[in-house]
Amino acid sequence: MRAKPTQFAPAAVRTALLEWAFNTNRRPDAPRDVAAILRWVERNSLAVSAWEDPEKVDQVLQAIDTRLDGRQAAAWSRKRNRRILNVVMKYAVRRRILRVNPLPKGKESTAVTKTSNAVDKRSLLNPEQAAAILDWIRCRPRGGRRLHAFFATLYYCGPRPEEAVAMRVEDVTLPRPGAEDQWCELLIHTATPEVGKQWTDTGEIHERRDLKGRAEGETRTVPGHPALTRILRQHIQDERLKPGDLLFQGESGGILAGSVIRRAWRGARKAVLPPHVFESPTGRRVYDNRHTRLTKWLNDGIPPAQVAEWAGNSVAVLLATYARCVDGQLPDLKRRLEAAGDLSEAPGAG
Repeated sequence: MRAKPTQFAPAAVRTALLEWAFNTNRRPDAPRDVAAILRWVERNSLAVSAWEDPEKVDQVLQAIDTRLDGRQAAAWSRKRNRRILNVVMKYAVRRRILRVNPLPKGKESTAVTKTSNAVDKRSLLNPEQAAAILDWIRCRPRGGRRLHAFFATLYYCGPRPEEAVAMRVEDVTLPRPGAEDQWCELLIHTATPEVGKQWTDTGEIHERRDLKGRAEGETRTVPGHPALTRILRQHIQDERLKPGDLLFQGESGGILAGSVIRRAWRGARKAVLPPHVFESPTGRRVYDNRHTRLTKWLNDGIPPAQVAEWAGNSVAVLLATYARCVDGQLPDLKRRLEAAGDLSEAPGAG
């Protein structure tokens, strides 16, 4: 901008840009007050040639690395913002609006945005914490049993939340009640992330997609613990679900809303965890159920290739993400190393 807004609040300008200017579907229908802000932005925007000034480039990079409160943004946020900006610059070059990409390249571009994919061990739930949280959710007066089945599926099988909400009853294979093997099997084939109805072509809050990082139409199966078999069997019976129905539904029968999921999880954590644990990273996100399950599989000795198959990850991503969380195997590894023997000593040594 050539100048900071004086007749408009900064928050109003950001809202006008994010919700109207950058949304091609909503832009023509912008309300009068929003349209006035956007006309001001258009008049006060610098020409694209400003990107040819290295000082301006440095100012923009500093701005996207800084939060609104003036503090430095998290490393992942800085890295993501620079990636997005880089896509914009490449588009401008391709359309011959700019001659070259003005952003730093090579090591210079990533020197200040070192990030790690590794899971924070503090975010993992122990069995006692998980059991207490799930039990509190089950006893929740409003939709507790339905949400309990959902969270139990996340904990026992580790799907991504957007994969779990897309599952249908026919995607669950349950053994006969009297069968000796009571393990169930989940077929995961679709993800429905919550995008927001203003950003989808259909006007729906969720967008239907294939599995993350997988080819179109690819599926995967995950075994479910006998405890989950009992929970899902009872859930399907109580809700009177048919094969084509969504396995986990909202109160109106539609897809389970992310706001409901997050609110229930936060309420359960606050109710059962001590205050210092509630304020810690332990189970802070719903996604931490997945992290907990994948870590447990690895710690239980399941081969990484098998865990990666169940999780829908590559082995390389799995190990880079969870290697620091694998523990409890050192005594067994020491015994294996000792079994290999020691070097023989020369006669008369020592």
